[in-house]
Amino acid sequence: MHEMLQDMEAVIFDLDGSLVDSMWVWKAIDVEYLGRFGVTLPPNLQGQIEGMSFHETAIYFKEHFPIPDSLEIIKAEWNRMAWDKYLNEVPLKKGIPEFLEDCRSRGIRLGIATSNSRELLENIAQVHGLRDYFSCIMTGSEVEKGKPAPDIYLSVAAQLGVPVHRCLVFEDIIPGIMAGKNAGMRVCGVEDVYSAKDREEKIRLSDFYIEDYTGLF
Repeated sequence: MHEMLQDMEAVIFDLDGSLVDSMWVWKAIDVEYLGRFGVTLPPNLQGQIEGMSFHETAIYFKEHFPIPDSLEIIKAEWNRMAWDKYLNEVPLKKGIPEFLEDCRSRGIRLGIATSNSRELLENIAQVHGLRDYFSCIMTGSEVEKGKPAPDIYLSVAAQLGVPVHRCLVFEDIIPGIMAGKNAGMRVCGVEDVYSAKDREEKIRLSDFYIEDYTGLF
């Protein structure tokens, strides 16, 4: 067993960039969606919305861009645009199936804490056969504050019935890593092309760091 799993009773995954290779999807959607309203993607947009829940991101778009649609229509359209990509173009991170099986065989409880929408989360879980592994799947819209606030990780730990110091978090972006640390959990940073520019900072903030999951089982 890898040292990071010692004394751990639960493993909690962020979804995008940590469990599945999907961070590229959202930039592509932002470019296409804003283009409909004659807006060019601002170079700092991804950094501004990183860690926000699906609902918080919709509010940000509504407040900062000339979008006439309601929040509900914005979110529904993002779900529609993302669904085809998630269904056909988003793979699991390397080593995830084996790692999940290994955790389950050891009696480690598994959870997901994502900023993504409930609709996409459930669809992804179904496509990749993940539902059976996870005792708790939660989205940022179901808690008061998005990452880097600890709310979502504290809520997942409570639902799993595991003390925070017995939880290990896998995260690929700085606000997510900070959310796990702010919750009092151990955090393993995950390599992702999308956040390559932040690699050194991610390593500094995390207790552990991996390029993929192949060395963990």
